[in-house]
Amino acid sequence: GGKLGSNPQSRDLVLQLVERILSAPKARTILVNGAVRKGERLMPPLALDLLLRVTFPASSARVKATERFEAIYPTLKEVALAGSPGSKAMKQVSQQILTFAMKAAGEGIPELSREATSIFIWCLTQNPDCYKQWDKIYIDNLEVSTVFLRKLNKEWKELSVKHSSLEALGQTLKSFRHKNVEALAGDEEDAARLALFKEADKHSKVILGKLSRGHGCVKSMAFVIIALAVGATLVSPSMESWDWNKFSVLFSAHQSS
Repeated sequence: GGKLGSNPQSRDLVLQLVERILSAPKARTILVNGAVRKGERLMPPLALDLLLRVTFPASSARVKATERFEAIYPTLKEVALAGSPGSKAMKQVSQQILTFAMKAAGEGIPELSREATSIFIWCLTQNPDCYKQWDKIYIDNLEVSTVFLRKLNKEWKELSVKHSSLEALGQTLKSFRHKNVEALAGDEEDAARLALFKEADKHSKVILGKLSRGHGCVKSMAFVIIALAVGATLVSPSMESWDWNKFSVLFSAHQSS
């Protein structure tokens, strides 16, 4: 990792090679489609971690090559995150990535933190077990966890539709709230940590509220559609005059709102 970032010669060779590969016709499509070969990943989690750090260094550590890394980063990130959603392999990859994403997000480098936060949340969307993993390390990573919760809360409408298990998220948030309440009622004397617990709890509470409202809306819409279907069957057994696609669209719209 250090060699890639600090040795100009090896860094330049790596960049030249990657730039040459990416300049080929349909390179992105070929790389993404071939991201996993015989169980081996073209861009394993460790490689993504290294790439993340050389692409988003502290402002004082930027070098000429940084812009070149910024240019190749989006494609290589896509390759690193490519795979079959929900597969055993992707679940494993997401848990590995989550660990370093949390670490990177907490290193106090704004651009690195933003990108690592996005990757962390991507991990949550891939694998419900990532919520359990987060829950286990929540207290020890309170500051960065608060950042993640803040992003989830702020961008809920966009992010909620991507999550693999909203139920797992809800359970995790309840666990966070339990930990927060215990900490706020306990012997914690560090004012900064108390403030973080309060903020984390605020975001957890708000997101839980959004979750429960969302579920209520879905359930009520499902009930309405079932009632309409039963009523329509009684009135018109042929059903040919009904455009059920419209109901499907309506239901989908409410489910994602």
